[in-house]
Amino acid sequence: MATKVRVAVVGAGLGGIAAAIKLKEAGIDDFLVFDRNQKVGGVWHENKYPGCCCDTPVALYEFSFAPNPGWTHLFPRAAEVQAYAENLVETFQLTPHMKLGDGMGAAVWNEASNTWSLRTESGAKYEADAIIAGMGQLNRPSYPDIEGRDTFAGPSMHSARWDTNVSLKGKRVGVIGSAASAVQLIPEVAKEAAQMTVFQRTPNWVIPRNDQEITDETKALMMTNLELAMDLGKKNRQLLYDNADHFFWQAFEWTPEGRAAFTRQAIDQLETQIPDPELRKKLLPDYPIGCKRILICDDFYPTLMQEHVELETNGIAKVNKAGVETADGVQHDFDVLIYATGFETTGWRWSMEVEGQNGQNLNDLWEESPEAYLGVTATGFPNLFVLYGPNTNLGHNTITFMLEHQVAYTVKALKALEASGAKALMPSKAAQDRFNDEIQKDLAGTVWADPQCASWYKNADGRITQNWSSHTRAYAQATSKIEMADYELIG
Repeated sequence: MATKVRVAVVGAGLGGIAAAIKLKEAGIDDFLVFDRNQKVGGVWHENKYPGCCCDTPVALYEFSFAPNPGWTHLFPRAAEVQAYAENLVETFQLTPHMKLGDGMGAAVWNEASNTWSLRTESGAKYEADAIIAGMGQLNRPSYPDIEGRDTFAGPSMHSARWDTNVSLKGKRVGVIGSAASAVQLIPEVAKEAAQMTVFQRTPNWVIPRNDQEITDETKALMMTNLELAMDLGKKNRQLLYDNADHFFWQAFEWTPEGRAAFTRQAIDQLETQIPDPELRKKLLPDYPIGCKRILICDDFYPTLMQEHVELETNGIAKVNKAGVETADGVQHDFDVLIYATGFETTGWRWSMEVEGQNGQNLNDLWEESPEAYLGVTATGFPNLFVLYGPNTNLGHNTITFMLEHQVAYTVKALKALEASGAKALMPSKAAQDRFNDEIQKDLAGTVWADPQCASWYKNADGRITQNWSSHTRAYAQATSKIEMADYELIG
């Protein structure tokens, strides 16, 4: 016998938590939140590597409806974001809605009842009128296709599956990768390792983080005048938002001014922190800034200048029992190998199998070129709402802004559906095609479309399937109301 709920929220990361909060606020209290992890937090629960940190200023990353006065740094550490997620659940009394430790395995659209039949990984059955999928994108570790990867005799681990039982103190450590996760963990690992080699395939553009500690004295001072502190906090958030949305965006919009400004900022940091001209040459990208993820970090370059740290730019030929052999025939012996090689992205494959109208499988449809209407709804999949869906990733600003507006759009859609008297809605194929044609046209004018630049933002055919094509305020406008003419009503 299946348990009936109005809404099933799949994923208890920040997106799923935001959805739960806003459902309750809208008077929709008949919902459950499913997650295979034993704790909420999503990627912030799963990523425990040393140095793990949010690369967005906390004033932008926290939800606008849930400011937190307790942050210790301008750029919050992973454990603090995890604590923030747990506090949201407690503050908004979401615990009774949580089904943790049992991920959603499958969802099948039932044409007869116009509902979703759900089965968890443990075999529990549910029936839901609607699904909000907050499963994210960057959560499936990607391992490089390197010969002999499984033959290494010592401990090896991916940054997203960190083994806290492995001591790095006094060890010879090889780090494969030099992108977003790598530049955070490398400075911390270097503090423990006796010797460390960083294997870099492609250099990255790096700009300063300019992180600062928020001292107890500062927090105490803010508490003396809460009204003033809240006002200053709002102004600071708006200033950061405007900077990210208006100025930072120009690096991706490929304006000459944007390219020049952020290229100079990155080169200035490189030249200041890396006095060695040969090392500097290895670290200077040969592609335009912005076409790959811009890294925000203060201590990566100085770490590479330490005597016990080496940057290796020769390609890896193979991994063997003792370590890594590079393409020039040199053997590098290690005690521990760390793969900081990111996540599977272009092949959009959820752990949940979703079967929509006429037996369509969403994972199969989205394998090569995922697309949706506003990144939230998809034709053929009634009453399925996606958070952080196709073409809603950002190179600038903050994903929590996008999540807030996707959740608000979803709640408005559920309310509009209720008012219509129908049982389900989904975008028409014409509306979805129109939206995606428009967004691809806009994306063609961005740096991501540069044919010389390969990135996880686009598929093998060069179609940009991940990123939003404009300012985030344009996304807020696009999702500000439900265009019912773009939707088909069912039942």
